[in-house]
Amino acid sequence: MTDAPLAPERPRVKLMPKANARALRHGFPWVYSNELVTDRRTRKLAAGSLAVLLDEVQTPMGVVAVTPDSKIIARMLDRDPEAVIDQTWFVARLSRAQQMRERLYDAPFYRLVHAEADGLPGVVIDRFGDTCVLQPNAAWAEAHLEPLTAALAEVTGCAVILKNASGRTRGLEGLDDVSGTLLGEAPAAPVPVQMNGATYMADLTGGQKTGLFYDQRENQAFAARLVPQGGEVLDVFSHVGGFGLAMRAAGAAHVTCVDGSAAALELAGQGAEASGFGDSFTAQQGDAFDQLAALDEEGRRFDVVICDPPAFAPSKPALEAGLRAYERIAKLAAPLVKPGGYLGLCSCSHAADLSKFRNASARGIGRSGRRGQLIHTGYAGPDHPQLPQLAESGYLKAVFFRLD
Repeated sequence: MTDAPLAPERPRVKLMPKANARALRHGFPWVYSNELVTDRRTRKLAAGSLAVLLDEVQTPMGVVAVTPDSKIIARMLDRDPEAVIDQTWFVARLSRAQQMRERLYDAPFYRLVHAEADGLPGVVIDRFGDTCVLQPNAAWAEAHLEPLTAALAEVTGCAVILKNASGRTRGLEGLDDVSGTLLGEAPAAPVPVQMNGATYMADLTGGQKTGLFYDQRENQAFAARLVPQGGEVLDVFSHVGGFGLAMRAAGAAHVTCVDGSAAALELAGQGAEASGFGDSFTAQQGDAFDQLAALDEEGRRFDVVICDPPAFAPSKPALEAGLRAYERIAKLAAPLVKPGGYLGLCSCSHAADLSKFRNASARGIGRSGRRGQLIHTGYAGPDHPQLPQLAESGYLKAVFFRLD
């Protein structure tokens, strides 16, 4: 019988008396820079260093990862101050995450790790069959990339693990934006993913984020329920056709996808072909606001219109401008909906909470001269769990209206 690994000697970092130690004990995962005593020794710690967090009376609270120059100066990794953060530790976290996804999904295509909500702060992992795409968005994860990668291969059996370094928060952690291959060989072509009756093409090396947005899966399934047989649908900010292809698979006669990215629309077209309805798919590249206005001028009308833009309000300083943009999208999109048709509006801005986003959407609909019934509110799917103590983990909102 082998002895359990001993916890290494770690530096100690201490909360200020004004810090909310109770919130940390109850599950809040972050310590902000104005809550930690930042003496000379703490400031000299390398980004991502592991330390034991002490409360104001020197009681150990757990193991944290410290990044002295970040606003989020410490992230809670384990509430056991003696925890050893090694491959075995990662295996336990990853196994727990995979167990839930295997219960929810009948094929290994899902978000495997959703950062803090899965106990791995700043770490995002999406699985595409035998390939995983890993985003180490925090300095501690970058520093522990080797045992994390080994654990991921052990738990999933995946032959290919890719590192995606495009995460916006990496810069805040002092990390570079260089992506690469951690295990195996990167796929030479887009990977087909089956969802909601359609085939989506995920570019795992050159696409946006990890290649596909799994978070909208349930919202896309709901949108598909709204489509009348033979209906016309419009998917704006379509990326690779997430909503449009699901609605076409549900019986729409034709789908029009609008996006600013030619590469994304090419993948959407490939997905339409692979799904067997390439002849009833139209791609329109251009600025979404301009395209919506042009479609209205042409007199085009649709049974279902979906707008799923990027984060217009990625931070609190951008909130008011972001809400105006969401309102404008609703105002431009509503006239394109046939009487009795449906408008779906989405936001991935965590700074804009549901109430603010819903109100902005309703204002836009009203300003267009239309009246709407709010029939459904959707969120990210269960492979994107929320940490109840961390509002940022519930970033995705989708509101669906039936218009008069």
